[in-house]
Amino acid sequence: MTMTIERFDAPFALVRYRTGSGVRLGLLSGDRVRPLGRDELGSPTLNDFLAAPDWEHLAALTDDDDEWMPLAEVTLTAPVEPRQVLQTGANYRQHVIELVVAGLTQDGSRTPDQARSFAADIMDERKRSGEPYFFIGLPACVVGEDAALALPGYSKVHDWELELAVVIGREAFRVRREDALDHVAGYTIVNDITTRDLVFRKDMKEIGTDWYRAKNAPGFLPTGPLLVPAPFVDASDVNVRLELNGEVMQDASTSDLLFDIPALISGASQTMPLLPGDLLLTGSPAGNGQHWKRFLQDGDVMTGSIAGLGTQVVRCVAEGAR
Repeated sequence: MTMTIERFDAPFALVRYRTGSGVRLGLLSGDRVRPLGRDELGSPTLNDFLAAPDWEHLAALTDDDDEWMPLAEVTLTAPVEPRQVLQTGANYRQHVIELVVAGLTQDGSRTPDQARSFAADIMDERKRSGEPYFFIGLPACVVGEDAALALPGYSKVHDWELELAVVIGREAFRVRREDALDHVAGYTIVNDITTRDLVFRKDMKEIGTDWYRAKNAPGFLPTGPLLVPAPFVDASDVNVRLELNGEVMQDASTSDLLFDIPALISGASQTMPLLPGDLLLTGSPAGNGQHWKRFLQDGDVMTGSIAGLGTQVVRCVAEGAR
């Protein structure tokens, strides 16, 4: 399977690709890939490298003419091996305002403009004095775009949520916001798939949300295909765009985040150490299937792009038809 490198302009990135015997780490430069073994990497594993990444060393390898393979001949898979996956909810200002407005205008007590002004005030206060909302995903759900997304037959409301994901470098535990970016190794793309009718418990509404069942079916975290080093990405203002069968569904900038990346890293690290290679998802903008009243179906193709991180293509199949 070939990979689209549209909107990828960094001098190099890390990838993982399939071989006859398993999965290998590789260095992508332009339209070619070379294997990275322990000696080339200078570390025994990818996560060990990310704990103290030597990007200059990898940059020097791009001038080496040995061992390169054409990208078109390589099957890429997820570029990371996280031990923990943290997800962020309700973190795009405009998206949350739209959700609040939809709820406030149902009974006719407020006009749309009144509801929007009210919701904007709530979001601005939340940004000033609130805290990010985190929940956890299973690392086993992380897959590459080489795996089709099997849509479980127990629901017909499986949804997309394209997100910028932070790849943790040096371990982060109770870090200050001003130091948080020192703990970022790089960035990648994640589509946080959600089964909408399982989000809220029906048997005990007092319990609230059930993120385990709603977000952790096999393959529900399509990731990659690139791990782009942090020095090459200004993650404070990158475009996040998802197309479903060629039609634009999500199109926003990370500049609309209520809590920026330093705030997310600092907040998440107050409870549990974030480990090298872990994923921290930053939230998804407006335009998911719930908004459009259109959910994923057998045969759908999602094309997710984040400026500077390349493009991810995910093909959907009915469960049992992969």
